[in-house]
Amino acid sequence: MTSAAADKRANAGTRVVIAMSGGVDSSVAAALLVEQGYDVIGLMLRLWSDAPASAAHGGHNKCCAPDAIIEARAIAGQLAIPFYVVDAQQIFREQVVQFFLDGYSAGTTPNPCLECNRHIRWTFLLNEALSLGAQYLATGHFARVQQLPASWQLLRGTDAAKDQSYVLSVLNQQQLAHAMFPVGAYTKAEVRELARGFGLPVHSRRDSQDLCFLPDGDYRPFLQQHAPAALKPGAITDSSGRQVGVHAGLPLYTIGQRKGLRLAGPEPQYVVAMDAATNTLCVGPRTALESTRLRAERVNWVAGTVPAAAFQAQVQIRAHGTPAAARIMPEGSDEATVEFEAAVQSATPGQAAVFYAGAEVLGGGVIAP
Repeated sequence: MTSAAADKRANAGTRVVIAMSGGVDSSVAAALLVEQGYDVIGLMLRLWSDAPASAAHGGHNKCCAPDAIIEARAIAGQLAIPFYVVDAQQIFREQVVQFFLDGYSAGTTPNPCLECNRHIRWTFLLNEALSLGAQYLATGHFARVQQLPASWQLLRGTDAAKDQSYVLSVLNQQQLAHAMFPVGAYTKAEVRELARGFGLPVHSRRDSQDLCFLPDGDYRPFLQQHAPAALKPGAITDSSGRQVGVHAGLPLYTIGQRKGLRLAGPEPQYVVAMDAATNTLCVGPRTALESTRLRAERVNWVAGTVPAAAFQAQVQIRAHGTPAAARIMPEGSDEATVEFEAAVQSATPGQAAVFYAGAEVLGGGVIAP
């Protein structure tokens, strides 16, 4: 018996739930699991959406629009695995959408993908998987998980351009013990080629880029409808505190923004800070966006324990940003101060600062105002 056949036979008694979206990554992940002999069940989440029935996705969240459900169900049928749709609309609205609205109302730029992974995929959906007798929940994320003798590591995906470990930095040891990322060791090009080899019709489907609950990808009308009180005009001030203009509402801007400020002057001005308490937008030259220090809140340490002392690491402050060398100083159980060796640009409150040692994710937290 070949090693592949032996592995397939050994995997036959292990049940894995695969989170399906109808896209190429989760479809290939499902096909790989079936090929490896696992007992596979496909689940798709029905998520909340505010889209009107006349919108492009027919009033549905883009992640679970009818065409996506049809596609995922067809893939499951092709792979001969069970497929179910689970209603997660209420918890998604409460944990992800409200977080999004609250963050913008507080003058930050929230990252709802972090909260979706924290509360929806790796709490709600994982619990659904375990209730079905599964030992693992698999997703199509480009990341890897590695078992050590006494713990689990979260690692970057092999494809640097598609790596999604940044938004998975919220995972803990209990979750990683049940996590599988079947496409994490492949490049995107290899995943598409695998899809062709498996005969999956989604091999050329485009990747989704926008926030799934926004009907057209534009968050501004969404805020105007759901958080109108946050869109109050206020003063735009320079670094000296002098008023130089009027903004249309803090949630309509983000750190580093230049366009749309309508300011005249000898040099370009950028959004460098927002003060929700005074409803003030502060602008300055590009150099004012540079910083060598930030504070992270809601820090998750992947290993499950807080480091006993300060340590050196690479820190990534945006989903596809370049990691920068820094010193991390843990403070209490869920806060940390980050001091960069060289200035970084546009560290945006509400986004994540994720700590890496090579390919390993050590942890991460939300950048504080």
